[in-house]
Amino acid sequence: MCGISGFLSDRAITLETLRKMNNTMIHRGPDDEGAEIYPLKDGRAVGFAQRRLAIQDLSPMGHQPMHSQDQRVSVIFNGEIYNFKELRQELSEYDFRSTCDTEVILAAYLHWGPEFVNRIHGMFAIALFDRQEEKLFLIRDRIGKKPLYYWKDGANIVFASELKPIMACPYFRPEIRREILPRFLFQQYINAPETVFRDVFHLLPGSVMEIPLSGGEPVIRKYWDIREVYRRESLDPVEDYETAKAELKERLKRAVARRMISDVPLGTFLSGGYDSSLVTAMAQEHSDRPVRTFTIGFPVKEFNEAVYAKEVSEYLGTNHTELYIDEAEMLRLVESIPKYFDEPFADSSQIPTMLVSSLAKKDVTVALSGDAGDEFFCGYNIYDNVAQAQKLDLAGSAAYALGRLPIGGGKHLLDKMPLRVRVVAGNRDPETKVQFASDSYILSAHAFIEGKERFDTRMSAASYLAADLNAKGADIPIKYPVESLYGVKDWQVRRMLLDMDTYLPGDILCKMDRASMKYSLEARCPIMDTEVMEYSFRIPQRFKYMDGDKKHILKDIACDYIPKRLLDRPKTGFGVPLDEWMRGPLKEKLLDYCSADYLTRQGIFDTDYVTGFVGRYLEKGDGGPATGANYSKLVWSFFVFQQWYDTYME
Repeated sequence: MCGISGFLSDRAITLETLRKMNNTMIHRGPDDEGAEIYPLKDGRAVGFAQRRLAIQDLSPMGHQPMHSQDQRVSVIFNGEIYNFKELRQELSEYDFRSTCDTEVILAAYLHWGPEFVNRIHGMFAIALFDRQEEKLFLIRDRIGKKPLYYWKDGANIVFASELKPIMACPYFRPEIRREILPRFLFQQYINAPETVFRDVFHLLPGSVMEIPLSGGEPVIRKYWDIREVYRRESLDPVEDYETAKAELKERLKRAVARRMISDVPLGTFLSGGYDSSLVTAMAQEHSDRPVRTFTIGFPVKEFNEAVYAKEVSEYLGTNHTELYIDEAEMLRLVESIPKYFDEPFADSSQIPTMLVSSLAKKDVTVALSGDAGDEFFCGYNIYDNVAQAQKLDLAGSAAYALGRLPIGGGKHLLDKMPLRVRVVAGNRDPETKVQFASDSYILSAHAFIEGKERFDTRMSAASYLAADLNAKGADIPIKYPVESLYGVKDWQVRRMLLDMDTYLPGDILCKMDRASMKYSLEARCPIMDTEVMEYSFRIPQRFKYMDGDKKHILKDIACDYIPKRLLDRPKTGFGVPLDEWMRGPLKEKLLDYCSADYLTRQGIFDTDYVTGFVGRYLEKGDGGPATGANYSKLVWSFFVFQQWYDTYME
């Protein structure tokens, strides 16, 4: 696990400057560093730099940048190639000097060319320079576990695992993309390829960017696409449940075994839920000693899962460590969010994820997690909701037609209908059917940027629906208007595929990457193994969502290892008390961030609307916008953005 950075440029970027850029990510790789510049014949240069967290082959032979023996190819790499041992045998004609997976990338490229990416399986962000072909390649793994950003300025490109090295480039002039902010305030993250900065992009998962050094525009191609893989694999469904269960179980076991290959201590995150418990049980099955497991506890009964994790640990016989933390410890981490999440990111579960990563790092350097079980096997509560909404869609269409009838005073019948009816009735855009949300919440996110005047013109539910704001009324819509691309009639499946394309890489995997790398800890996710992901598309939805039981087939496998009584309980999660924080210890800072002076100087948000909205929120509202607990997420997103802005832009 590492951090990489580099450039292709005709500007004078010195080796010292490249090292300074790279060292902004020292937390990603404290064990070693490397930086080199390769002059090109036209006066430009390629620069490669890496910070190393040594996992495989701890010797100096794993140093990067790494070069092929003939010096034709150079590579820097962040991540792990889990099938590197098999590839090493297949590429035995190559005279390997090390035992690390980085050198396998060089050998694979020399043997198969750019198509080598179809042969490697793992989590990775790769930069590869081929002197003979005069090409630079930037490559990101299939599902987007590892980040890879790039700034394109004419013919110049600067790339990195995080935004900090790009921001540290002396030629970079940051310009915030104001039009992305309503989506951020609503979604709480910024999804690839967009970023918070103009002309800076996040390479899409499963993509290769090929940059010709002899001239011409970079070409980006997808080598693995969820839509295409789903179409291909779902044509060959496994109709027998027991067959599907047995094969999935074997693939999961292989995935866990691959991720236990390490030259440093390894453990697992254990929440006591189905996914992390299953991964831990399989890890214990592959280990000749008790696996190290780690859990964070919270002294509020309804949010505390540590007691369940301890029961699972005792049953499996793991070497368990738990740490109970109080609210003060959580609050102390709030100030560090911008440093390690160097793009605005407001999923508050980042805080407990940082805490459990900190705990694990005291004993191990690698930790396995249960991420992606919900997306690939239908685990979120929203999947219940979309299934119900699909059944109500015809009635919603009728309510929409009826609701547009005027009732006087600029109002329509829809304005008098209950919120749930308005949401179902307003769900008319075929491209956003599984992304229904409160109209007032969407409008509020826009009004933070656009102001009260535009908000007031769309205040009624009917006028909002007529404006079709969330799909067509902004340069970057709040929702993702892409659902027809999946070609799936089942709303539940469609929402799962959308989450795999957006929420999983943009939120869940970003959170895990930044939170774990804050402490130089490598997080590995077996459920995102290529074999497991692709096989999941062959499993019929009725095996995943059986009689209302979400994640049924995955739960069934977990119960082969752990008694159901230890696992079968309502999902709670590790709650962060945002309302209490915003109205308590963070109130003064929040008020500073929404003061008229600050907002006017900043020139991003609408001063009148934001100060009024936050003021009503802090007073717990008297009706209208800012009333209700859900608005704590909108205020928290605003707070996180302002904290980020204060760190990097002020």
